[in-house]
Amino acid sequence: MKVYLGSDHGGFDLKEDVFAYLVKRGIEVEDVGPKELDPRDDFPQFAQAAVLKMMGDEDRDPRAILICKGGQGMAMAANRFHGIRASVVWDSEEARMTRNDNDSNVLCLPARVLQREDEQIWHDIVDTWLHTEFAGAVRFKRRNAELDELS
Repeated sequence: MKVYLGSDHGGFDLKEDVFAYLVKRGIEVEDVGPKELDPRDDFPQFAQAAVLKMMGDEDRDPRAILICKGGQGMAMAANRFHGIRASVVWDSEEARMTRNDNDSNVLCLPARVLQREDEQIWHDIVDTWLHTEFAGAVRFKRRNAELDELS
């Protein structure tokens, strides 16, 4: 699995920490930006960069982690693309459910909620999301297909 990682200025510091954490865990990760903190940047360009990389990746299970202040902006931008199921997640139970039931392939983290000091919380979220398999129930597959028809 490869993970594409992006943020805007509001999630920049947490993105840097998540990047280091993923590398330390031996997970292949590509930082799509920003490369430096710019208080004037906007989230849509980084969400798009990550999603386009995912869509062009021939890996079996490419994923992305996107971070902004509330997580919602990144999710809205990512969900505009066909086949993308981006979820805003604030705890490990939600991370498990969004993977198990919805086959979420983009994790959106709210930096305002998950302060850098709350390291164990976001570690648990990231680990749970990365290691939870999609249940593959017929109703879950049907719902995902219905979502794809909308885009």
